[in-house]
Amino acid sequence: MKWNIWKVAFFVLSAAVVLFGAGLIVGLNQGEPGPEPSERLARDSGSPPVLHRNSPSGSAPEGESFAEVADVVLPVVVEVSVMETVQQQDPQSPFDFFFGPGPDQDQREFERPGLGSGVIIESAGTSAYILTNNHVVGDADDIEISLYDGRQYQAEKIGGDQRMDIAVLEFNPGSEVPVAQLGDSDGLRVGDWVMAVGNPFGFESTVTAGIVSAVGRRGGPGGQIPELTDFIQTDAAINPGNSGGALVDMNGEVVGINTWIAGTQTGGNVGLGFAIPINTAADAVTQLLEEGEIQYGWLGVSITDADADAHRPLVEDLGIADEEGSLVLQVYQDGPAADAGLRPGDFVTEVDGRPIEDTVELQRAIGMLGPGETAEFRVVRAEEEQSLTVTLDRRAPEDEVAQTDALWPGLVAWPLTDEVRDQAGVETGTDGVVIVEVMRDSVAAAAGLRPGDVVTEINGNSISGALEFYNEIADAPRQIELELLRNGRELSVVFPAL
Repeated sequence: MKWNIWKVAFFVLSAAVVLFGAGLIVGLNQGEPGPEPSERLARDSGSPPVLHRNSPSGSAPEGESFAEVADVVLPVVVEVSVMETVQQQDPQSPFDFFFGPGPDQDQREFERPGLGSGVIIESAGTSAYILTNNHVVGDADDIEISLYDGRQYQAEKIGGDQRMDIAVLEFNPGSEVPVAQLGDSDGLRVGDWVMAVGNPFGFESTVTAGIVSAVGRRGGPGGQIPELTDFIQTDAAINPGNSGGALVDMNGEVVGINTWIAGTQTGGNVGLGFAIPINTAADAVTQLLEEGEIQYGWLGVSITDADADAHRPLVEDLGIADEEGSLVLQVYQDGPAADAGLRPGDFVTEVDGRPIEDTVELQRAIGMLGPGETAEFRVVRAEEEQSLTVTLDRRAPEDEVAQTDALWPGLVAWPLTDEVRDQAGVETGTDGVVIVEVMRDSVAAAAGLRPGDVVTEINGNSISGALEFYNEIADAPRQIELELLRNGRELSVVFPAL
């Protein structure tokens, strides 16, 4: 078999997304890789957080200046300095540079500093709380915050979330501290004036002004930018060190948390700054204060977009070419999706009436739901629409979610087009599908299936393409018996149905 069939497998694998895949967050903290209407967090000592509405955000009253806004906001934005201890193998010779260190080489520890910003969002009793980006503090061993008036304190991270890229710090000021007013990010309009406040490149208490360039921006799938939120785009200058700082409107209210920049190879500002909307962060902050973590709902699928050019033969065969939605490739055995009847080959178009444009939109729809919540899914199966009710589970740690042994069926089938038939060496007139990917440790792998196998029958029924393949395995009651061709030989393989 020629190599081209493996190229197809690569495209399929690279596009599939296990809900929600974790990624490295790249942000703006200096020296380290870095994400309901207006409400302010009020936390009384010994009581859970309560959200209080502020007035809607909007344009500045006539005569108001940036200086007046700066007077209000500068005192509530702090500098966040961190120190993280990391380990690295101690090089013993110049050859280590080329060949790597030996297995018995000693480890040495060194300290790596970082710098960012934060916003004081509440003060209650003896404690005050700071909202910042998770990538600013990471797993730092030492966190020091500096207030606008010069006071410095040690702080502790009490909760953080990498997928949303926010974190909450706690410190004991010993006296009164100013607290930010949180605005209404939903009320922002393109063209509104905004101000970014933070500590770019270590220049503390820096303010820059610009406008809202766009709203609803998002990072692309598989990238290093959090995908569970829309972002506010602004041309207010944002640079390394601004991460975690405030984006404020002309009322002096915080409408966003500065998070990342784009369009530069040097790390400097080119007018493309992005901030997490404060309305998005509000509920997350409450969870971090109460639980120390954000609890996400878990659907239990791997999915891919239907509009990618590499998937064209597959989506055309399934009858969903050029349609908006997200294609299910695998389901987790005993997961919420599998228990509710969602199957590989299903094309998700709506969740609770919310249109699903693509894979990222499905990730977000699930991300906004918590464990135990129920959602109505609209899917296309066998070119017909149907509804399924799914009760989400609690998302497990990333290392557990990433395991592939529970994925079913543990393979990806591809239409046997003329081009693929030629590459696979299958005779003209032979119908079926070719297996382009087998997940490690899955039931398909345990049954001995391999990439390049051509499936011609399922449980005695001839199949002519991917549509029939996925329909047959979805309806199989107990076990799935495949008749297939491998290097010109006929084989039978059996593995359990879902």
